[in-house]
This record gives sequence, structure tokens and C-alpha cells, in this order.
Amino acid sequence: MNFGPGPSVVLNVGGTRYSFSREVLKDFPLRRVSRLHGCLSEQDVLEVCDDYDRERNEYFFDRHSEAFGFIMLYVRHGHLRFVPHMCELSFYNEMIYWGLEGSHLDYCCQRRLDDRMSETCTYYAAEEPNGGPEGKGRRPPGAEGRKWLERMRRTFEEPTSSVAAQVLATVSILFVIVSMVVLCASTLPEWRAPENRSVEEQSRYTAESVREPSGIIEAICIGWFTAECIVRFIVSKNKCEFVRRPLNIIDLLAITPYYISVLMTVFTGENSQLQRAGVTLRVLRMMRIFWVIKLARHFIGLQTLGLTLKRCYREMVMLLVFICVAMAIFSALSQLLENGLDLGTKNKDYASIPAACWWVIISMTTVGYGDMCPITVPGRILGGICVVSGIVLLALPITFIYHSFVQCYHELKFRSARYSRSLSAEFLN
Repeated sequence: MNFGPGPSVVLNVGGTRYSFSREVLKDFPLRRVSRLHGCLSEQDVLEVCDDYDRERNEYFFDRHSEAFGFIMLYVRHGHLRFVPHMCELSFYNEMIYWGLEGSHLDYCCQRRLDDRMSETCTYYAAEEPNGGPEGKGRRPPGAEGRKWLERMRRTFEEPTSSVAAQVLATVSILFVIVSMVVLCASTLPEWRAPENRSVEEQSRYTAESVREPSGIIEAICIGWFTAECIVRFIVSKNKCEFVRRPLNIIDLLAITPYYISVLMTVFTGENSQLQRAGVTLRVLRMMRIFWVIKLARHFIGLQTLGLTLKRCYREMVMLLVFICVAMAIFSALSQLLENGLDLGTKNKDYASIPAACWWVIISMTTVGYGDMCPITVPGRILGGICVVSGIVLLALPITFIYHSFVQCYHELKFRSARYSRSLSAEFLN
């Protein structure tokens, strides 16, 4: 920063003045303040603050002075807490303005913020480089020509972005529901083909199944899903990233089996290997159950579950390690106590350690089918210890997974609220 006299600068936030040296601004913990060090002109400064006095080298910020005072306490002492008698969301808005996030808050205040956000669907986003009135006039060349492509992308990717997106999402959900109803109904005895058909009859039945009402409905649903997937692929920005996305992979797994089954039916014909192909066809048709996961594209709950599993894979691996270690210990001990010792009566259900692993996992998860149970007194004592240990081990990582679930839910809810605001603006226009 090569303008303004004096070796220090003054920040005036809501009437309260703070003096700093230029070198302190370079590595200042608040991102908005540290940006002043890289400003080369007054125009750059006015993009960061509200006003600037060159003579006194003073920067004016029209923000909440008391909230900034608590933020300065965080800069000095490393603890950030809410201002008493101030709305949590308003203080969070001040935090985002200065470049802080919810993770900088102390744990007690984080819980208050989570509860407050759960009650209100409010979205706070960091300022974009080209956002606001100043950035609207500096669009890159060709931005107007790509506007319709971005609108199409949002229509297919964000169900709450516009009226057309909501209609499209509703139609897609209806197709998923219809396809699931047809899949469930096709397993009823009245709908299934008799098992005692000959090879020729089975071939004729397989070839003509697509002409039945259920086959026609299935073909229509597949046609809709295929067209939707193709259009979303065409309007996507990055084709490679589009293919790698989990929801798109699920769409591909739900669509591909139908075309494979049709090709197998066409090429198999009345071949003698049709019976073997028939089993494969039934497996491929049953893979249509993946269509249910397509609902994750339109429901925040399923998206939250997937995002939580993605972010908590370390905790999930830790949980599996806990279970595997406990299974190894308790299965070996139960096999020894129930079958390994010569006590006159041996429990044949615990003849081996792999067989005992089934009893351990059922006991640790407190399911208790009752198909296997210890009969000796030491075995029953071990069973009680196994149940209690399972409750403790399964409960340990749950806290981390719960907090991650809450955070993911808020993020997706805020993104949905952002597009809902754009939908409201569309209605007003």
C-alpha cells in the first residue's frame, strides 16, 4: 500500500477507532482488513471499506462497532463469542463480513448458532469477487451468450432455482415413484411368469414382455431418465467431473441394466442358453431399485446423508475397526468357552471362530436373533460383556458423525434457501 502518510493506519468501525501499523495489516487474522495491505489505489481501497480519508490515512467501515470489538478480542486472545443481547445471525453476518467462519466460534456459541439456524432457513454466503453492483458491469466476454446455458444447468441441477426447475423435479419424482410401483408389482405372483415354461415359451415371453403394460411403462420411464441424463451431460461445464459425480454414477447404474437386458434378449433369441441368460436378466431388472436413490437429487435429507458419509469416512472406518477388533476378541473367547474346553457339553453353534463371529456382531448391535446363544456360565458372562462393549464402542464415534450431519444439513439448507430467494424474485418479476 503506497499511499497515505504516516507509518500507521486507522480503522474506524461504527465510530470506534483502531490504530495499527502497516506491517500488522499484512498478516492480520481478519481477511477483509488484511486485503487493505495489497491495495494499490484508492479505488481498490473503496472496494474493501466504505470510505477513506487520505489525509489521516483512516478507513471507515459502516458496521456494528460492538460486534467488531468482540471480533478484536478473538484477534488478541483467540476466543470468539457472541455479543450479549445481540442476534446470533446478525453477529454471524458480521463475522462473515470480516472474513471469519462459524468454526472460529467457541463450542458453546457454535451450538447456539446451529440451533438458531435450524429454526430459521437463512443463508449467508461469502462475498463473491464479482458480486454486488460493482461487479455486474465487469462480465467476461461471451457471458451473455452463455447465460441460457447456465439457466439450463440450474434448471436440471437445482430443483428450487426456478419454476421450471420445480416442475421438472416434480415430473422426475413422479417417474421414479411410478417405476418403483411397477417394480414392486412385477414381483407379485399374479404378475410373474410361471416357472414351468419351456425354453421356447420362455423365449417368447421374454421377447414380448416389453409389449405388456408394465414393459411399456418401464420403457417410458427409462426414456425419460435417459433424456434427462443426456441433457444434463450436454449442459454441464466439466464433462469429466460430471461423470465422476456420485449421483450421476447412480443414474448410469439405474439406466444401463435396462439396455443390457434388452440387448441380451435380442441377441439370445431362442438359444439354448436362455435359461442362464434369464437369471442374468432378472438380476439386471432388479437393479432398477437404484432409481430410489435418484430421489437424493430432489430431497435435502438424502443429500445430507450422502454428504455426511463422504465427510465422515474416517469416523466410519474407525467404527469398523472397533467392531472388527471386538469381533476378533469375543469370537475367539466364545469359541473357547463354548466348544474349545472339555466341559462335557459342547455348543455346536460355536464350532469355529467364523461361526462365533455371527453371534458377536448380532450381540454387539443388540439385535439378538436368538439363533445362537451361550449355554455355559462363562459364555453367558462373556455375552453380557460383549453386549455392553458393543453399546460403548458404537456410541463413541456417533458424536462426530452427528455434528457433521448437522453442519451438512445447514449447508444444503442454506443453498436451497438461496435458490428459493431467486425463485421468489422470479415470481415478483
